[in-house]
Amino acid sequence: MQSKEKIIKCYNDVADDYAAHRSNELSKKHFDCLLLKEFASVNKDKGPCADFGCGPGQTTKFLYDHGIKDVTGIDISSRMIDAAKRLFPKNKFETGDILNISNESNYFGSVLAFYAIVHFTYDQIKTAFSEVNRVLEKGGQFLFSFHAGNKVVHFDKANDIDVDIDLYFFHTDKIIAVLQETSFRIIDAIERQPYNNDVEYQSKRAYIWAEKI
Repeated sequence: MQSKEKIIKCYNDVADDYAAHRSNELSKKHFDCLLLKEFASVNKDKGPCADFGCGPGQTTKFLYDHGIKDVTGIDISSRMIDAAKRLFPKNKFETGDILNISNESNYFGSVLAFYAIVHFTYDQIKTAFSEVNRVLEKGGQFLFSFHAGNKVVHFDKANDIDVDIDLYFFHTDKIIAVLQETSFRIIDAIERQPYNNDVEYQSKRAYIWAEKI
């Protein structure tokens, strides 16, 4: 298990570099755009949306541009939030922790969390899913992504910046089981091969679209 402080330090340290390289990454991710457009279309009139692990704000901006006007990007790293506010000043961003969400129960109509669980253990993921379920309205939809597999990759460099962080890969079936344990119904579960481009780590990606029971 990695400490909250370690994760925050890593993303604070790389925030400016990450923003420079990733703020336009969706232009090179065709499938991600299709999925996000559909999610926005389905949820644009269903109340507030939270984008957890928003980083420099590219997914938050995408959802906003495709119809979810009441969307807030939330990230554990204050410097990532600073970068997001600089890049996309018309959008809403704030610091927050998906393991301990500050919003009241049944507040959000939908939740996005692209790669927000990739530094967690399965026990922490269960906590995160329970929190997301708590803050979603009944029938609220939850779309998230992660690296599919069964390994842990350690990074001590991010480009030329020193870091100390582990990236966890998860079995899709195990993640589905945790979702079901935390009162979600699966709508879609999809895996794709990595894009051969300069904005994506070369790993199989998994996307799950679920709904609060």
